[in-house]
Amino acid sequence: MQNNKTTVERLIEALSRNNMQGIYVEKTADIVKTVEAMLFEGCVITAGGSVSVKESGVWDLISKPCYEFFDRTRAGISEEERLEAFRQAIGCDFFFCSANAITEQGELVNVDGFGNRVASITFGPKKVIMIVGINKLVKNIDEAFLRIKSTAAPKNCVRLGIDSPCAKLGKCVSLAKSGTPDITDGCDFSRRICASYLVSGRQQEKNRITVIICGEPLGY
Repeated sequence: MQNNKTTVERLIEALSRNNMQGIYVEKTADIVKTVEAMLFEGCVITAGGSVSVKESGVWDLISKPCYEFFDRTRAGISEEERLEAFRQAIGCDFFFCSANAITEQGELVNVDGFGNRVASITFGPKKVIMIVGINKLVKNIDEAFLRIKSTAAPKNCVRLGIDSPCAKLGKCVSLAKSGTPDITDGCDFSRRICASYLVSGRQQEKNRITVIICGEPLGY
């Protein structure tokens, strides 16, 4: 999908039809001030593991002491504290994450290993704020899952130090099969990060999900 005004306008219209809010910012540097305007002092915040949220500067913003941020990645955190950060997503004010892909029809496509991110996107947090670079916009669901299998999953495994088949091959093993692999096709690796699949279409709660689309690439 090309980065142009018409494409983004159509995407925002598609998100709106799906009861989700789309906001476009041209530069990565514009994201923090957009997010800051949404927050309030003392708000409770959780977040999924996201390169996009960190690259945008939003992670540093929500880490400020004026907010109550349950940071699952802070130095010295115990396993129980990490799990508690996941639990705090239920009923928190804001949950921050990215998307693995967004289609022209305004569908959000995400895959998780542990499942806390897709769970929070679906239910729990009062507001979900997604930070999405222009590189994650695709034509349809098939392209979304191809993007996950060929880009997002392998790169995230490398980033997390997970010795998965896709980290070694640079793509999902299912792509070596003839024809088009099923969405859930993959390896038998014990730490496989593509275990729980979520496609978010039209939402019942209007504007619970806000997608901030950046005109520059972010994350994987």
